[in-house]
Parts: sequence; C-alpha cells; structure tokens
Amino acid sequence: MADNNTERARFNMIEQQIRPWEVLDRRVLDTMLDIPREVYVPDAYRGLAFADIEIPIGHGEHMMAPKIEARMLQALAIRPTDQVLEVGTGTGFVTACLARLGARVTSVDIHADMIDQARERLESENVTNVELHTQDALAGSLPNAPFDVIAVTGSLPLRENAQEFEQQLTIGGRLFVVSGESPVMEALLITRIGENEFRVESLFETDLAGLANAPTPEHFSF
Repeated sequence: MADNNTERARFNMIEQQIRPWEVLDRRVLDTMLDIPREVYVPDAYRGLAFADIEIPIGHGEHMMAPKIEARMLQALAIRPTDQVLEVGTGTGFVTACLARLGARVTSVDIHADMIDQARERLESENVTNVELHTQDALAGSLPNAPFDVIAVTGSLPLRENAQEFEQQLTIGGRLFVVSGESPVMEALLITRIGENEFRVESLFETDLAGLANAPTPEHFSF
C-alpha cells in the first residue's frame, strides 16, 4: 500500500502538471491517479516517479513526462471496445494505462529485456488484457492489426515515417505520433477517415527521444 507521501505526490502530479496542461477527461485523470506509476519506474528513480521529467529507463530510452502521457491518452479518446497498439513498451506504465482504457493492447518493443521487465510489472499488477512482443515496429507487419488506436511513444523525424502505422488503422482509428527534430517537435493526432484519407491535427510542441531504429533524416550541406 502506498504511503501518504506517495499519495500526495501522485495527487500533486495530477493537479499541478496534468490538469494545467488541459487534460480534463475524467477517465484519463482517473487512470493516471489509479495506476501506481511508481511500480513502473526503475528502482533508482523511484523517488522521481511523479516529477515533471523524462525518466531514464535504459538503452538510451526514457519514460515520457506524465503530462505528455496524459495528453496523448486524452487525444486518442480510447473507448472500452478499442483494440490498441503501443509502439515502444518501455517500462509498461503507458501499456497499463492503455489497457485500463481500451479492450486489448498489443505492445511491441525492440528491446527484449524491456519486454521481460514490463511483463513482470504488468503481471504483478494483474493487467491481463495485454500482449507483448519483442519486435522492431518499423520492420514489418505487426500482430493483431488493424487497430482502433495506435500510440507511438518515441518520435519520428518526418510525419511520412508514420505511414506504415497509418495503414494499420481501422476507418475512424486514431494515431498519436511526435514528429520532427530536436529541440522542436510536433505532437500529431492522425485519424483515418477513409481508405486513403487521413486527417492530421497538430496538438502541441514538445521534444521527445527518437523511436529506436527510426529513419535518420537527410541534411543538405552547402
């Protein structure tokens, strides 16, 4: 059971970080409040579980800041019947949030040890509606496609790099992806509105570590 200090820190995360970032969806707020983020944070950073920072998790990867996680969940408008794909399992925290909001989550990560650790954490919290795979999400078709929701937790240099994911959406399906180059990137919500039609909405500016094995943009020199 969490102690009073942990619960206070969790409450402050919601009230001081997430709500001010215009996250008002009750299901998302309840999810961020109920799921014990501290369980999914590496032991060395447990004291920073609720801080407004990206937490290192190994392999040069980071957990997204809580307010980014919450804005992503809100933008995706996940329904209880949705089939969800997560690209970049990481520690499993976002996986648990997606599993709470949707029907079933397929989550892939290129790092086998991250998948193993995430599986242990999810099983310890009795999260059963998830399927984890060690796979490069950019290197071929993904299991259980198509999806109503796709959440990409690492950035891509160009919006065009997300086309592989766009093609795995159902009609009406939503894709969250961060596109661009550091230090200025753009969080996008891409909705499939027809067989070959997509609506792109710019959500906010941010700076997010690249997805493992993401294409390297070409730069011209003069």
